[in-house]
Amino acid sequence: MNSLKYLNKYFYKYRLRLLLGILFTAISNVFGVYSVKYIGKAIDYLKAIHNTTTPAEDSYLKLFYFGALIVLLAIISGFFLYLMRQSIIVMSRLIEYDLKNEMYNQYQKLDIAFYKRNNTGDLMNRISEDVGRVRMYIGPAIMYIVNTIITFTLTIVVMINIDFKLTVYVLLPLPILSISIYYVSNKINKKSTKVQEQLSNITTQAQEAFSGIRVLKAYGREEYSINEFEKQSIEYKKRTMGLVKTESLFQPFMILLIGISSILTIYIGGMESIAGKISYGSIAMFVVFINRLTWPIASLGWVTSLIQRAASSQTRINEFLNTEPEIKSTTKETEILRGDLEFKNVSFIYSDSGIKALKNISFNVKKGESLAIIGRTGSGKSTITNLICRLFDVTNGEVTLNGKNIKNYNLTSLRNQIGYAPQEVFLFSDTIAHNIAFSIDKVKQTDEKIEQAAKNAAIYSNIISFPDKFDTFVGERGITLSGGQKQRISIARAIIKEPQLLIFDDCLSAVDTETEEEILTNLKQIMLGKTSIIISHRISSVKNADKILVLDNGEIIEYGTHNQLMEKQSIYFELFKMQQLEKEIGVTI
Repeated sequence: MNSLKYLNKYFYKYRLRLLLGILFTAISNVFGVYSVKYIGKAIDYLKAIHNTTTPAEDSYLKLFYFGALIVLLAIISGFFLYLMRQSIIVMSRLIEYDLKNEMYNQYQKLDIAFYKRNNTGDLMNRISEDVGRVRMYIGPAIMYIVNTIITFTLTIVVMINIDFKLTVYVLLPLPILSISIYYVSNKINKKSTKVQEQLSNITTQAQEAFSGIRVLKAYGREEYSINEFEKQSIEYKKRTMGLVKTESLFQPFMILLIGISSILTIYIGGMESIAGKISYGSIAMFVVFINRLTWPIASLGWVTSLIQRAASSQTRINEFLNTEPEIKSTTKETEILRGDLEFKNVSFIYSDSGIKALKNISFNVKKGESLAIIGRTGSGKSTITNLICRLFDVTNGEVTLNGKNIKNYNLTSLRNQIGYAPQEVFLFSDTIAHNIAFSIDKVKQTDEKIEQAAKNAAIYSNIISFPDKFDTFVGERGITLSGGQKQRISIARAIIKEPQLLIFDDCLSAVDTETEEEILTNLKQIMLGKTSIIISHRISSVKNADKILVLDNGEIIEYGTHNQLMEKQSIYFELFKMQQLEKEIGVTI
């Protein structure tokens, strides 16, 4: 239950609705209790007129009065019960809305390392299924708890006033009820946690299968995927059935205790009535009161289950909400970048894998210059871009911009001034226009800017050939486009920002040589007076850069201009010759 304390701030925020809900519950129960008292009075009146030889002429009118009054009290009670639901259930929906937004905002704050450690399916499950279970506690569970407490309190007070001894007998099963609730609650909590964990596994597997459907079909692994999903579903069913069995045993047990209370009422009350200590109307009132307590008592098992499930889900939610991002802004002040970039003895180790990606590297790029980084797969090229965008922080050394440590910049401002075309292109399920304009504010999203960015990225002619042109929907992850088209849209997205620092992280790999040359020529005009970094495995992409850095195994092995590196006739020279041969004979080496 400690995990649910996190929700107290929301209860305080919507305290007026909660207090009104409690007030409406109390009023509803007051009228409900009074309606029962009039049932007792009506029965005693019936007995009185039954024993008289000549009932008064107004007897029928008085009985009608009793009946009308009981119906009226029931209607008023029901009306306030409706207001109670409107107060508490609406409150639960508002809290659900706030909690989901808080979780989504937290997800946005967390860094790349967090997403490497957690799978998407689990994140989705916590913001949907887990929040839904928490809402059931905030709404129905709270509502029934409040109703049960008030109903019990008012009913028992009235019962004691009628007959203390009979009330004691009626309440005898309650200690057994308390012990059983405590025992079953622990079991429900443990089983509910396991159910939610398995649901996350199912969500993850489904999400990965849908995202990787191309690979599944290409390798003909549909049957394998179906079998794996079935295994996960069987395990989920097994865990869910265990939870259901525990809950299903609880409900009949509650009804049994209620039945025992009814038997005791009739038996003890009957004996008291024979002895002349209690009226028939009072016995009838006790029976009705027990029936009024039936649903609150019977719902205890269900409410207990809701609370335990919510506690389990909130524990999972709190794990993320209490996670502090490793990458944080140290200032709120914004500063315009000039583009002077320097790496000073930078080393970086991926904390999760322990891989040392960079080893004591140093280089600098002045404003208006272009730097090209080339090297084999796994040499540390993309790690450099991640450090510049501050997706990770260096392990040793420092990265500076304008002579200032990158950690001392406002994180949002820093990234807003960097145009980044990543190696792995991601397009949203939206129009081409919206994907290109994604990196800028809506007020800056004009048709002219979008079209010019498309032209600079050499994708304009492709776009206007589509039936819907810039309004073409690209499908999930850009599935309807070719690899080269997706890369060029990603480049347009980076260019449209008019950044102070532009980074191309091997984003020309699926583009032909002529288109590549066109993009790089356009880039020279766009980035005049600004800084650009081009990462590639192609010599053709990097040869015109002001400086070229050759990486291998996280270390700089060569550094200079294209001509300088060619004169050395070392690694860069060999790579150039190899790619020239590949181009001539059309064979991948």
